[in-house]
Formats: sequence, structure tokens, C-alpha cells
Amino acid sequence: MSWLVWRQYRRQALFTLAALAALAALMVPTGLAMHAKFDDLGLGACRAALGSASMITQTDAVSRCESLGHQFQQEFGGMVFVAILFVVLPVLVGVFFGAPLVAREVEQGTHRLVWTQGVTRLQWALAKFGLVGAMTAVLSVGYALGVSWWFRPLVSASTGRLNYLSFDVQGIVPIAYTLFALALGVFAGTYWRKVLPAMGISLAGFAVARVAIEVLARPRYLPARSLTFTPAGGQTPNPVSGNWIMDVGVRNAAGDLVLPNAQLGPCPPGGCFDTQAGPGAVNWVRYQPGDRFWLFQGIETGIFVLLAAALVFFALRRLRTIA
Repeated sequence: MSWLVWRQYRRQALFTLAALAALAALMVPTGLAMHAKFDDLGLGACRAALGSASMITQTDAVSRCESLGHQFQQEFGGMVFVAILFVVLPVLVGVFFGAPLVAREVEQGTHRLVWTQGVTRLQWALAKFGLVGAMTAVLSVGYALGVSWWFRPLVSASTGRLNYLSFDVQGIVPIAYTLFALALGVFAGTYWRKVLPAMGISLAGFAVARVAIEVLARPRYLPARSLTFTPAGGQTPNPVSGNWIMDVGVRNAAGDLVLPNAQLGPCPPGGCFDTQAGPGAVNWVRYQPGDRFWLFQGIETGIFVLLAAALVFFALRRLRTIA
């Protein structure tokens, strides 16, 4: 049975390997160039000197580090648009591998031939799901490692790994996204039983799940932290801390938020004054600390792996109803 499944999907596997090879041909030279530029500018040493504290004293070293980051972004900032492609890749696995896995067999009626040859539905499903799932897992691990390496200098020179897009293409979550997309495609194929509707549902369902988790759940994995600082105190948020800045504003002396999405300063020694904020106003920041990156990666990976397992379970149950 495994040999039959391999013969069915070997062409798609070869096309996938060819696509990954083409992607590597883009990533390797650009990644090497970005890593070399990052090292030549001394951004690594600059970031290490500033440490990981959320607040630091505004010095020439801070300004120099920010200037080097801007210089790197001017040369390679356009690569962020390439990273959008990496966000899309997992759903393609669900659309082109997962959705046809059952739907094509049912649509063409070939499942009846297999199930009348001494192969049970469960054996058939486990062989197909297992082999395709194993290939997907192996390829997604390689893809996740490669993209994390490629994207690291861009993230280090900008806003940190917890921010949108940066979080989505690094670490272990791309593996979970890919397995979820595959499972969603398989499940859709057991319900709609025609390839094109199953592909459409897989695409829409993946987009809804990803946006819902990213926008509604991820900011609440752990309670956000807050800090306040005076505009004239010489303190500034550490630009290399990797913190995910979720809200900023200005609070008056009573602690009320009077200027959302704004910051005062830096102010001259005599201080600064805003007519709406009044005297004693402070800047306010709500954030998720950068050192929570791997914890958040683990939480989100667990969510999508559990969703994938549930979809496979329900897909197996749906197979019993297919005539």
C-alpha cells in the first residue's frame, strides 16, 4: 500500500523538491549577502553592547546602533516582501497535497477499487495520510530552518522576532502551520468530495484560522507588560530588546491615557509641555517582552498541532460515511 501511495504522489514530491531547490537558489545568495553585511556593519556587537533591558539611557551608542540598523534596512529592507511568500507557502501544501488526497479518489471513484481489494478504509487512510504527512513534516522542517537562517539579519536589524511576519516565518511555527494546512485540506476533501471545492475551502479555512490566532489569541498568550517613562528623563525604550510593542501613548499626571498612539520627547533639560497632557505627563508603552519568543512559539505550535490532529481524527470518521 505504501508503494502505491508513493507512486501516486512521487510526481508532486519531485515538483515540491524542485520548487524548494529554486527557492534555495534565491535564499542562499541573498542570505549570505545579508549575513555578511550585518557582520561588516558591526550590528551584532552594537546590539550586544546595548543588552536586552527594556529601558536604557539615551546615548550616542543607541543612536549609532539605530543608524546602523537603518543603513542595513535601506539596502535589504525590500527582502521583507519576499518573506510574504514564505507566509503563503504552508497553505499551498493544504491546497495541492491535502485537498486532493481524498477528494480526487472519491471524485474519480478509484477508492472503491482499493477498498474491495482486501484493504480496509483505515489501512488506506493511514497509508496515505502517514506517507504524505511524513514527507510534509520532513520538508517543512528543512524549510523552517532555512527561512529562519535567511530572515535572522532582517529581524535583528529591525523590530524583533515577536512582531507580525517575523514571528510567522521563524522558529518552529512554520512546521505546525504546514501540518495544519495539510490536515485541513484532507478534512475538506472528506466533506466536499470534489477537488476544486475542497481546495477553495482549504485556502479560506487556513486564512481564517491564521488571522484569528494571530490577531485574537497571540497577543493574549501571556499578560502584556507596561512601562512608563518621563520624556525628559534621558531614558528610552531599548531598540534592540526585541520587545513586541502593542500600544503606546501619553498619560497625564493622574494616569489617564490622553494621547493614544503618540509619544512626547525627547525633551530639553527644562522639560516639555503638551496642552492636552498637562504637566507631569509620561510616555506609556504596553508590550510583550522579546524573551517570550520561544514560549510563544511553543504555545502557537501546540495550538496548530492539536488542530491538525483533530482534523485528521474527524477526517477518519468521515471516511466511514463515504460510499
